[in-house]
Amino acid sequence: MQLSRTVTALIVRFLLTLVAAWIAFSWVGFNPLDQIVLLAVVGTIVNYVLGDLMVLPRYGNLVASVGDGVLAAVVAYLVDLFLPAFRTNFLSLVLFGVLVAIAEYVFHQYLFRAREVSP
Repeated sequence: MQLSRTVTALIVRFLLTLVAAWIAFSWVGFNPLDQIVLLAVVGTIVNYVLGDLMVLPRYGNLVASVGDGVLAAVVAYLVDLFLPAFRTNFLSLVLFGVLVAIAEYVFHQYLFRAREVSP
């Protein structure tokens, strides 16, 4: 039961990250959708492992959410460095980081209230 709730939470987190990436890197950066989906997958995994499993339980929602936003922007920049078809600029990175931070803050609050998933 707990595993299916965690998987559901990860899918929701992926969709939130995908929407943020699509807004930031399709509307502002004009990147192809397949590259945006790849970024959303990588960003979801990195933010879950570092942000939710390590930072969130120790420092709380606000610090974890801001950290997730910063980490998402860093991951997007690294994807830009390694994938020639993916391009970022300062505005798209800031927009992505802010959107992820806001989405994560609200999502963490939901998880805490619903007591659906650990941590």
